[in-house]
Amino acid sequence: MKRAALEGLLNEVAEGRIAPADALLRLRHFPTEELGFALIDHHRELRQGHPEVVLAEGKTVDQVVEICQRIAEKSGRFLVTRAEMEMGTRLAAEFPDAVWEAVGRTVHLDTASRPGPEGDPVVIVTAGTSDIPVAAEAANTAAAFGAAVQRVNDVGVAGLHRLLAATDLLSKAGAVVVVAGMEGALPSVVGGLVDVPVIAVPTSVGYGASFGGLAALLGMLNSCAAGITVVNIDNGFGAGVAAARIVSLQRGG
Repeated sequence: MKRAALEGLLNEVAEGRIAPADALLRLRHFPTEELGFALIDHHRELRQGHPEVVLAEGKTVDQVVEICQRIAEKSGRFLVTRAEMEMGTRLAAEFPDAVWEAVGRTVHLDTASRPGPEGDPVVIVTAGTSDIPVAAEAANTAAAFGAAVQRVNDVGVAGLHRLLAATDLLSKAGAVVVVAGMEGALPSVVGGLVDVPVIAVPTSVGYGASFGGLAALLGMLNSCAAGITVVNIDNGFGAGVAAARIVSLQRGG
């Protein structure tokens, strides 16, 4: 339930325009709703400003559709992550206004009329083209959480001049998300160029000794550059949320 809707309901009770019992009926799924296979946290938007995000991985298509229906009924929007083709296609059919983005595997619905993003953007940087799917998840998530997003792709340390060509854009960022696999060196370089928080995302891209992203993760955790925070391997979602919250605080959101 949105804060404005809850305040309006409480005002109606206070003014005697609705009986407390009737108000309680409206709140029957507040703060949670039991579906048997899921317990939906409808209180999330009131606490954090955005509804509960649905991780599609490990769920059936029908389960995700029902969860999204219930969330959309209460808030008018939802975000689904890790939605593969079958899931994305079904959700797009069930919710014609939703945006299914296949590269980042996200489905986003927002039926409300909202002002455009304000303030400094979240700049999302990839070391290589192979890192783009994780970066897309971060970008789609940050945008769903209200941030302006700009992208810089394929500027890894193997050709450092490519990154230096993007320094003007980096200097205007409110937060930077750096997505890299292999040895995970790029966040250290970016961290030495900017004065805003850098969120490093190791990816599972790389040859055998990368150990599915572990080498990149350890490299980022051992970075000598200040101001770098590291999320888990392939966790574009976590990076996108963190970056959006950072720029929201900067603009007083």
